[in-house]
Amino acid sequence: MTLLILAALLWVFVHVGISGTALRGQVVARLGEGRFTLAFAIASVVSITLLVIAWQNAETTFLWAAPGWLRWILAFAMLPAFVLFMASHKRNPTAVGAKGLGEEPRGIQRVTRHPMLWSFAIWAAVHLLGNGDTASLVFFGAFLATALAGMPSIDAKIAKRQPEAWRGFAARTSILPFGAILAGRNRLALAEIGWMPPVVGLVVWAALLHFHRGIFGVPALILG
Repeated sequence: MTLLILAALLWVFVHVGISGTALRGQVVARLGEGRFTLAFAIASVVSITLLVIAWQNAETTFLWAAPGWLRWILAFAMLPAFVLFMASHKRNPTAVGAKGLGEEPRGIQRVTRHPMLWSFAIWAAVHLLGNGDTASLVFFGAFLATALAGMPSIDAKIAKRQPEAWRGFAARTSILPFGAILAGRNRLALAEIGWMPPVVGLVVWAALLHFHRGIFGVPALILG
């Protein structure tokens, strides 16, 4: 368990402690943007590899067993996670440049600025609650913490780089899904999202629900 905790801390440090703080700027100043990107990619691969290996070999203690009704809720909670993940590739709000920030938010941007991170957060929370053991708390908790901390961290970086454009963009969008829409600062435009993200998300969700036992060794749902 100690190695798993250390691996989880390394993962969080790489993605929040370095990428999400002023330390990133200091490292970029020394290495340059290109070398930093390469080093960050290598560090990400190494940290997630260590995290997975440590999780697979960690001793664990079961704290709770998710009841059948909760497993159904968790299974269906994964559907919006897949849809958000698919929609994030059509127009990535976290990678828009100065021109993109000045434009009207479109598609999934109207729903949330961080669809991909929300998909990871939902995935991590679902598996944390569904597994109910100490190793899963550390493993999936690391991903959950990284995703949730990454949203304001990314916002802060973009706001610092492009303050004027960011103010207008932030005023028309929200971190919380549907936050800007419910507040009347934006509207839902399903046509802009398109049919592919929900359809592909549904297909992938159904396939993984069906083949979960074969792929991961445990069923997503316990029937009967």
